[in-house]
Amino acid sequence: MDYGTLRGFFALLILALFIIIVVWSYSKKRKSSFDEVANSIFEEDDAAKANKESHLDKDSKQETNNNV
Repeated sequence: MDYGTLRGFFALLILALFIIIVVWSYSKKRKSSFDEVANSIFEEDDAAKANKESHLDKDSKQETNNNV
């Protein structure tokens, strides 16, 4: 087996892997999982905002030093 044949097999392997990944990512079974992950960023953002607001309430009760 020469170098050209080996490169050909490697190219076919990469092409097959690409096709498998594309088919996997666009399959209907994965759509609900991908939609859930895509929308999770908004759920985390809401939780972080609520946490930040509660943290701001605690800070507003503290006395500040404006002489700095």
